[in-house]
Formats: sequence, C-alpha cells, structure tokens
Amino acid sequence: MKGTWGKGSSKPRTLGEIRTSQVVTTYGVGSLVPVGDQSFMIAGLDRWTVTESEEIHEPRLERLLSVGRFYLPPAGREHGDVPVVRFPEWHSCPSCRRLAPHTHFCSSKHDNVCNACNAPLVPSRFVAACQNGHIEDFPYKSWVHAGHRESSRSPGHDMEIRTTGTSASLRDIVITCSCGVPPRSMEGAFGAKALRGIARCHGRRPWLGDSQGECDQDLRTLQRGASNVHFSIQRSALSIPPWSEEGYKLLSTAWSEIKYIVRDFGDAALAMLKGKLEGPWRGADATAEELLEIARERLDRESSDGTTALSYEDLRAQEYVALSRGKEGGGERQDFIAVPTRVKNTEVERWFDHVTIVKRLREVRALESFTRLLPYTPGEPDERKAALFREDPDWRPAIEVVGEGVFLRLREDSLANWENKEDVRRRAGKIHSNLVHKFSSLGREPTLQVTPRLLLIHSIAHALIDQWSLDCGYPAASLRERLYISDSMAGLLIYTATTDSAGSLGGVIAQAESGRLASTFVRAVNSSSWCSSDPVCIESEAAGVDALNLAACHACLLLPETSCEHSNVFLDRGLLVGVPEQPNLGFYHDLLVGQHG
Repeated sequence: MKGTWGKGSSKPRTLGEIRTSQVVTTYGVGSLVPVGDQSFMIAGLDRWTVTESEEIHEPRLERLLSVGRFYLPPAGREHGDVPVVRFPEWHSCPSCRRLAPHTHFCSSKHDNVCNACNAPLVPSRFVAACQNGHIEDFPYKSWVHAGHRESSRSPGHDMEIRTTGTSASLRDIVITCSCGVPPRSMEGAFGAKALRGIARCHGRRPWLGDSQGECDQDLRTLQRGASNVHFSIQRSALSIPPWSEEGYKLLSTAWSEIKYIVRDFGDAALAMLKGKLEGPWRGADATAEELLEIARERLDRESSDGTTALSYEDLRAQEYVALSRGKEGGGERQDFIAVPTRVKNTEVERWFDHVTIVKRLREVRALESFTRLLPYTPGEPDERKAALFREDPDWRPAIEVVGEGVFLRLREDSLANWENKEDVRRRAGKIHSNLVHKFSSLGREPTLQVTPRLLLIHSIAHALIDQWSLDCGYPAASLRERLYISDSMAGLLIYTATTDSAGSLGGVIAQAESGRLASTFVRAVNSSSWCSSDPVCIESEAAGVDALNLAACHACLLLPETSCEHSNVFLDRGLLVGVPEQPNLGFYHDLLVGQHG
C-alpha cells in the first residue's frame, strides 16, 4: 500500500508502501511509519479519499461501531492513497549536528536535506506521549534548560545533538545549546516521571492536525520506533446466518438505498430489484421476489432491534448460537458452513459436549481506535481510546478474511462444579485483584470480571493453538482464537483467517476428525503440564503485563500477538493442569492422571 503526502499539498507524492492489512493493524491512523530515512504519521480518516475503494459490509459489526459501512484501505489508486503528515517535526543534521524543527532546515516541507551542509536530515529519535493518546516532539529545549530558567529566557537557542561514540547508552547522547547552559545527556529521560515539572502534555494530535489543550497526564519519553508508540484497537465479527447468505449479502451492498425503497414504495421495489439482477447482480442465485422477502425481513429485524448499537456481548452471543447450531450445505457464495460433529472419544466427551467443524467462515476486522504507552486491556473504560477523526465520516477502514476453524463447547455441568471450588475462585481472584489495582492507580474501575472460566478457556485455547501449529504445520501466527465466555457461554473457536494462504488447506478442520481430536487435545494438556521455565513459571504469583497472568510465560502459553484477542493476559496453567502443592486445582488434572497411570 502506498502513502501520500497529507492534505494541503497540490500534488500528493507517493512516499512508500505498506500492505493493505497493516493499515488496520500495525500502521493504522496515528501510527508512525518509517519511509527510508524519513518518518511519517498516518493521518486521520477526515483526510482519506475512499471513493474508489472497495466497500465491505458486515451488518452486525456496522451496528456495533455505529457506522454505515466499511472500506478496504485504499491501495495504490490515483488520488486515493493513505495520507500522512511528517512526524516528528524535530530533525537533526548528522553533519553539522544542528537540532531543530524541520522548517528550520528546509524551505519546502517536501525536502529533507540540511540547508547549510546539504546532508540528509534524520528525524528525532525521541518523542513524548501520554496515556490519553496524545503525542508530541520530545521537549529538547525544556530538557536541556531544566533548572536554568534565566538561560532559557535569553535570546538565541541554537541546539545541537552529539554522540560521544564511547557506547550506545543514553549517557552518550548529549544535547547542547548556544546560550551557554551546561550540556545535558539523555540519561534518565525514560523514567516514568522524568518530564514532570519540565514539560506538560499539550494534548497534541498531529494525525488530526489539532490540539486538545493541556492534558492532566504525564508525558513519557519513547523511542520513535518503539512498539508502545501505537497499539491498534480492532473489532471483528464473523458472518453468520442469515447475514452470510447470498441474498443478505447482495442487499448489504446497497442497503442504504434499498431499505427506503422497500419501506416507502411498495411494488416499485420489486421492479428495482429485478433491475439489479439484470445489472450489477447478474448471475446471483436469487430471484427478485426472494430478495424482496429478505429485505422486508431485515427491515422487521432492524425495527424490533431498535436503532441502538449492538453490544459486543450480544454480537458474541449470536455467534455462539450460530456455531453451536451449525449451517450445512450452501453454494460457493455461502460465507458460513459449519457442521456439528459428535465427540466419539469418551475422554474428550467428558470435557466438551459439542464440536463444530467450521469449513468456511468470513471475518471482518475493522479499526476502532488506538492507544499509546499501554495496550488496551479488555474491560478498560474508553477514556484512553484516541480519536481516528475530528468529524465522524460514518465509515471505518476494514479488511475481510476467509478461513476455517473448529468450535469447542465445554460441558457446563463439569465446568460449574469446578469453578465453584473455593481454591479455584481464590486463585482467579489474584489476577482480578491485580486488574483492580491497575485501574485504581488510574482512578478507574475495571468493567471486566476475571473469572476461573475466563482463565481456563483462554488457557486451553492457547495450549491448543500451540499444539495444532505443530500438528498442522502452520505457524502459530496463522491461527487465532475467538472466545465465548459469560454466565451462559463457555466455548472457543480456533480458526485460520489470514490475508495470505497459510492455513487455508484444511489442516485445522482435520484436527476435529474422529480419533484425531482426542489425541491432539490430550497432547495439548500434557504439554501444558510442564514448562522449561519450571518451577519458576508454575510457582509464579505474578506474571505478564501488569501481573495479569499467573503460570504463563513465553516457554509455555504465550502466543504471537496476532493470535490472542486478550493481548496475552488472563492466562494460567495452574487452573489448567494444577500446581505442585494443589494438583486437583487443574480442571484437566484427572485427564493427566489417566495418561500417567
């Protein structure tokens, strides 16, 4: 995918390329993109041109995000590429060592060479951000003049940045100013409170070209290319019946037009639908009469559901029912084919009462927002989510992927007996207490309850992904989890849904075939009973980001970030297989005993 200069340029220029899918993940709105020896930030949706982009429709996800449609991020179309703005603004010259805003070096914003020595400029290595999503240039002037107010008020502040070359530490990066203030290195700049009393957050949003004014959060120094500069927040939905069927899919492509005609023009709607079938919908396996009936049914459904946005819990509950019920048959244009299968192995049947082989599924992933410094924790309030726009354009960038998977539903009776044990609830309570502590330091309360059910299902999903990646021959990053957890849900979907060919040849659904599921499941549980970091791992009282894991590390349960929908937190092998002092704590402890005699 190509990036072009932001709004305000008469002739946008192509600057570089990124993949279309990265615009919803790694390089979403507000992220920094390195292009050669320059650095740019993806601009807000207000500046995008998507008139030539492909529309993507998923009615349930549209209701969830309260938008009218999704667009595939523009890729290489004339006047349709993703716009960017230059950031950081401060640059340095490696030849003359000057450190100043870009405009002090160049007469044109398109140039990137020093006007004094003609050397290519280097964007600032350091930036400053806060937990509310704001970001700005590192305050070099305030940093070097800290404690020297009189010097900071004197005229003439030509700044330089030098490296001593003796090591790669921050101590050897030295900032000097022509006013005579003592030089200061960057040592200590990354401390949590290093910029307190030196610089305040000004609420700057370069991707939107504005500022929200002074912010009450502390600025934190970051490396320009650090991963914590930008964490994308995505929402996704599976296409399930009836939305996955061809008639509904056809109507979704022009629903904003059709719903009013069907509602207000009666018989004229039938003639219009016939015209569609003779034109852009030619070859569709549906009649105008069938489409009219579907349209009326959809109108009735929307009227009964109301106009409020669909909650994420409702969206998952609908998918849970669809995966449990299944949908066999369907033609090539069917986006959801799921075949329930009976679990014939008595060991597996003790733990799962339902298995569905999902031969075909479609997932739509849309960019909802992003955060800085820390990833968005499930259950966290929305204050930290940064805006993608100044005025809502009623669409979001999204991608659609097609894959396959296996849905497993745990037995409610066995689960209920286990999760009501006092020791089990006490162990899960440790992680919930850590979550409460995290939010209390921010003056907030979490909206998510960490339960034994959540920890168990999430942990077994990771164990199965790790095992199936070995059995299927797919990289773990090509497998994803989708969890269905509430008082009335206890299931997990492991599926392949990637933008490349990995995991599209039937390897995952083969794991649910008769005789194979039992062996792979048993191997996954047994593999979870030990870790190369034991006994440290299994005896851990706090692990992971913000201590939101217990017995889980990179040698056992942690997966590539693309595979986990909870950012590798809320994991615990202890509730899966037990701990040395309490082996019966594990939900699958009896299975281990049976295997080891």
